[in-house]
Amino acid sequence: MRLNEGDALGKLVLRLTLGIFILFHGVAKILKPGSVEYIKGQLAAIDLTPYLAYGVFVGEIFAPLLIILGIFTRFGGILIVGNMLFAIALVHQDELLSLGAHGGWALELQGFFLLCGLVVFLMGSGKFAIRPD
Repeated sequence: MRLNEGDALGKLVLRLTLGIFILFHGVAKILKPGSVEYIKGQLAAIDLTPYLAYGVFVGEIFAPLLIILGIFTRFGGILIVGNMLFAIALVHQDELLSLGAHGGWALELQGFFLLCGLVVFLMGSGKFAIRPD
């Protein structure tokens, strides 16, 4: 491996890690439709249309697939950022300044998804992608 391929390989590992991990959350929401109903309730509580709840599939199915495949990767990254901002605002705002049971930040996973989505947006796909940017 040449030194300049290490950067592209690192971007691939980042894309696959983020994409696969968040895709599991999207598949879980398909298998458990009650989770979308919960999101609808959260949206209605702040006077937003419950139909926005279906955006979770954009952020947790569509965007990860874009990132995994390396198609419109930066767009997929920013979709995940938006998805995670909604998730934190709707469901996790009370935990924003909290520690978890093991002493880490209570929102480690959400922070991981948010910041990795931002990194993918900023760095792009690398050359190991269907449509490198």
